[in-house]
Amino acid sequence: MERVAVIDLGTNTFHLLIVESDGKGSFREIFRQQVYAKLGIGGVERIIPESFNLGLTTLQLFRNAIAAHGATRVQAFGTAALRTASNGPEFIRLALMQTGIPIQLISGDEEARLIYRGVSLAVPFTGPEPALIMDIGGGSVEFILANEEGLLWAQSFPVGVAVLCRRFHRSDPITAEEMAELYQFLAEELAPLVAALAQRPVRRLVGAAGAFDVIEALALPAIPADPLADIPLDRFPAIFEQVTKATLAERLAMPRLPQPRADMIVAAFLLIEFVLRQAQIQEISVSHYAMKEGMIRELLGMG
Repeated sequence: MERVAVIDLGTNTFHLLIVESDGKGSFREIFRQQVYAKLGIGGVERIIPESFNLGLTTLQLFRNAIAAHGATRVQAFGTAALRTASNGPEFIRLALMQTGIPIQLISGDEEARLIYRGVSLAVPFTGPEPALIMDIGGGSVEFILANEEGLLWAQSFPVGVAVLCRRFHRSDPITAEEMAELYQFLAEELAPLVAALAQRPVRRLVGAAGAFDVIEALALPAIPADPLADIPLDRFPAIFEQVTKATLAERLAMPRLPQPRADMIVAAFLLIEFVLRQAQIQEISVSHYAMKEGMIRELLGMG
């Protein structure tokens, strides 16, 4: 009954997941924690001192939790912010020196593959028709097309919410002109996604946690215990209007919207709305499993 830990060092959020393996190809969750370190809040080009220090403090917190829960193996992956920030290598060096946790940088393509591995634990991909998986990060967004045969296509795009928010969300609330600029930017940057969808049309969008958890919280009366939740698509327009027309103060006051997400959730919702229109989505689901669970599958050698 080995216990293992994985750490997903995202641009906005650091995630820790500790599980216990039964040695027979399955595991149960022991401990889960997330901290909004927001490495990309000052731009993904360089991690600002406040986020740099909070990130290191968070890793020390995670190290203590790993020791307390008796995990014998630890795997930590760095994503967009640590890939691109000029002081990313210094963060990795200090993290190892202060916590003993080695951080492995992974590419956007590897990130997408691990997301698929995690989401497919929650989502039964059946039939030949593909579904579109979308994972919104702070620095990048991963899109995956998958069906019963497995992963068909995947690509990572540098259009994460920290990037979009910093570049386009300049007013409070965001203006129609800023929204139009953001949509035009997405139309250019996501052209390969649009081309892939033309080749493999989809009906269903599966959102991998993150901003999709916010949609779930605002759309459903209670969060399901299952790792997969279906969202009534007809509820999204009202939620979209409520969130995108609100000021930051109004979003911070929304009872079911996590406060650390309030600053960047508008950019996330605009990104989701763009994809819903481009792909002509008719069904939307939220997977509570994402990259962390994919990392667990890799670490435990699960099929």
